[in-house]
Amino acid sequence: MSRIARRFAALRAERRGALIPYVEACDPDFATSLALLKAMPDAGADLIEIGMPFSDPSADGPVIQLAAQRGLAAGATLDRLLEMVRAFREDDSETPLIVMGYLNPIESYGYERFCQVAAEAGVDGLIVVDMPPEESAALEKFMEPAGLDMIRLVAPTTTDERLKLVLGHASGFVYYVSITGITGTRSASAADLEAALPRLRAATDLPIVIGFGIRTPEQAAQAAGIADGAVVASALLATLSETLDQDLAPTKETLPRVLAQLEELSKAVRRR
Repeated sequence: MSRIARRFAALRAERRGALIPYVEACDPDFATSLALLKAMPDAGADLIEIGMPFSDPSADGPVIQLAAQRGLAAGATLDRLLEMVRAFREDDSETPLIVMGYLNPIESYGYERFCQVAAEAGVDGLIVVDMPPEESAALEKFMEPAGLDMIRLVAPTTTDERLKLVLGHASGFVYYVSITGITGTRSASAADLEAALPRLRAATDLPIVIGFGIRTPEQAAQAAGIADGAVVASALLATLSETLDQDLAPTKETLPRVLAQLEELSKAVRRR
């Protein structure tokens, strides 16, 4: 059983959903992003998404775009991201790590090489935002032997016919993009989420997590209660950004404020 499957099984036994925070590699620098990554499990993270900085993050709103720019300016590469994963695994062998990003850096790295190196480093799954299932065979054939889950995105506009196609290429969990639009710009209502989930539940036995637009502890608790987990990204990155100095360097407030926010999100999810 994979780390992702084990974690969701444990959460089902606890009768609660997962909290899945997001950290952008090398934002605002390598050391700070690594320290944040390492501290997230103790602050309440059940799984963690690590963003792969990219120059053209087409699905992301301004907060994540700026985080990606800071990461790239600080020297982010796939090798640096995987170095973060290796360092994390020195102390934590259980928390699932999912790399989220875009296809171009992986293609440049080499599909087979990336899957092998990522799995050896301790990555558990990939979310490749701009890779549709019709074009994914070249990468997928190396993911399964490496033990990497392919986590697929589905949206309110995904038709039943396309849902079957997308979920036929999914493993680990399903990421429900709760809005039509880019990350962090608005939020779906609880009624919208409750209406959407039965159709997804009927189409897959995989856990379903909700992301895009979850900002507050209350929203995280609602989403994790309606589905199997909630992803919080832009809200945490916005807090990180607020703590940086005029040169975009971290301050003594950066880690404490982001981790305190994560703890509040976790408390709300666990109370639910």
